[in-house]
Amino acid sequence: MSARKSRTQPAPEQRESRRNSGAERGRPNLMRRLRNHLALHFNVSTGSLARLISTPIATLMTAAVIAIALALPAVLHVFLDKVQSLSGGWMDSAQISLFLNKGLSEDAATEFSRELSAWPEISKIIHVPPETALQEFAESAGLGDALALLDENPLPHVLVITPSMAHRAPAQVHALTDRLSDELQVDLAQMDLEWVERLHGLLLLADRAIVVLGSLLAAAVLFVIGNTIRLAIQSRRDEIEVTKLIGGSDAFVRRPFLYSGLWYGLFGALIAWLLVNILLALLGDPVEHLATLYGSEFRIGLVDVWTTLLLLLGGPLLGWIGAWLASGRHIRAIEPV
Repeated sequence: MSARKSRTQPAPEQRESRRNSGAERGRPNLMRRLRNHLALHFNVSTGSLARLISTPIATLMTAAVIAIALALPAVLHVFLDKVQSLSGGWMDSAQISLFLNKGLSEDAATEFSRELSAWPEISKIIHVPPETALQEFAESAGLGDALALLDENPLPHVLVITPSMAHRAPAQVHALTDRLSDELQVDLAQMDLEWVERLHGLLLLADRAIVVLGSLLAAAVLFVIGNTIRLAIQSRRDEIEVTKLIGGSDAFVRRPFLYSGLWYGLFGALIAWLLVNILLALLGDPVEHLATLYGSEFRIGLVDVWTTLLLLLGGPLLGWIGAWLASGRHIRAIEPV
């Protein structure tokens, strides 16, 4: 019995060898299927590209419409991003001006400044004596002769305070201003960043408006590509019927149209990137001149890397989605007679 069993059942080493050989045979099959799959997608994508290139005028017109829809929010995004970075620098330079009580002596003002310098919320204090403040005001306003007629200096001691890096958020600057205004030596505490906060609020509103506008224009891109793909499906109706008649599935028929949508989106994104750079270059000199008049070195520059990636990835993605939404329903509706 044991001899018969040994002849009918292979040894463990033989079973392991057979499993290994089966796995080795399976790996080439898997790699072959993967190569065939990639080759199929490559052929379909290049075929779709060749079909679009064969009608350059129609392809360019569709891509131009997509480019305009993508370029408008991209330009606004670049402008807003530049202004936000500029306002961020202003927020970092937040300062609080403390006007001390009139008649406070020089020594008392110096001692109060020394006490405030020990606060962790404060990184820098500049003490402006009344004489220095009056001289600076006379030079800036051009009223030196008129101010010389004054019997006494009406200006108090001023402390210009710069918050520490960890306490430069608007809410923290407000809290520090309120705390300083409660000091007995302080007559008035004024924050020099209120207009920047108003600008920050406007920038938040503009950011939300760009998101809404971008969403609407993205929907317009989907409609444009969807309608283009629908017309392409109708023009190839007979070809689709023959393909289905010989056993082609809906997914097989849909694949060329998906790649067509992707190419439309990519072409539109490239044209949009070019349009945005042209617009920024045309507006660069006037904006720089205006910034120079306000004593700023604000520069627009060209499209940044992240906006470029957003265009080059978002355009093809919108094209693919638009083609997928349009082709699915229309291809299912076509059946061979």
